[in-house]
Amino acid sequence: MTQDEVIRAAAADWAVRIGSAGFDDWEGFTAWLEESPDHALAYDRVAAGVADAVDILPPVAAADEPAEAQPRGRPRRWMLGALAAAVAAGGVGMWQWADPGGYTVMTKPGETRTIALADGGSVVLAGDSRIELYRDAPRRAAVEQGSAYFTIRHDADDPFRVRVGENRLVDIGTRFEVQREGDAMQVAVAEGAVAFNPRGQNVRLNPGDMLSSEGGQRFSVTRVPVAEIGEWRDGRLSFQDRPLPEIAARLSAMTGVAFRVAPGAAQRRLSGSVEIDSVRDDPAVLGDLFGIAVARSGDDWVIG
Repeated sequence: MTQDEVIRAAAADWAVRIGSAGFDDWEGFTAWLEESPDHALAYDRVAAGVADAVDILPPVAAADEPAEAQPRGRPRRWMLGALAAAVAAGGVGMWQWADPGGYTVMTKPGETRTIALADGGSVVLAGDSRIELYRDAPRRAAVEQGSAYFTIRHDADDPFRVRVGENRLVDIGTRFEVQREGDAMQVAVAEGAVAFNPRGQNVRLNPGDMLSSEGGQRFSVTRVPVAEIGEWRDGRLSFQDRPLPEIAARLSAMTGVAFRVAPGAAQRRLSGSVEIDSVRDDPAVLGDLFGIAVARSGDDWVIG
């Protein structure tokens, strides 16, 4: 058994014990968490997977009570152990995506779409984006690809939660943007606050904070102008020392025009601000705005 497997097994064991009646070894649990950051991360994944699974399971009544008497989503304790074991063994995705009430909303390149949430909030999707929402859990979402700007009605008793790959975001405020491309993600807060992986790293992001992660546990937090967060909703894109491939991808998604980077230019980093409609109408304007070569090649525009 590898070290990762040992840690996952221990995390599953703690999840089962904490869910058992009469558990009181909080001192031991805290000590285990503090032994290594890997312990907290593993427990976060197991607990979050179990929580997601519990929420989507139908109720299981005890032998002496009718099914309708048991609160929805509270399975028998032996089932909690099975769920924790399944999650620790790598079944997180299976449980998380099993919700029959889940549905996907997508946008095409160059398209934006506003989604009204059941609780009065909203999500605006940028071009070439995809998000998973849940009819039976309206305070949850999963960003699969692209950019999404959330305006959330804050509820301390039922916080809005966003899944981005293996990471969790918990709303402590009202407005924030999430970007995801493959394993890379960014979350920027415009108003209120967001907790990043509250059961793991537990990083609080305040207005103007942007957290970037390329996958795994490594991440960084920088400051950005609040006015630039989600500004694509108003027709503008700004870049601060960003790699050219990222700029090309964002421009392609927001304008519907296919941009690609010239050979040998992938390492270039640029800063600047552009109007989306102007680039859509005349992609060549990027040359003057960024001081780079821009040329048409078939149906694509090559920059760099």
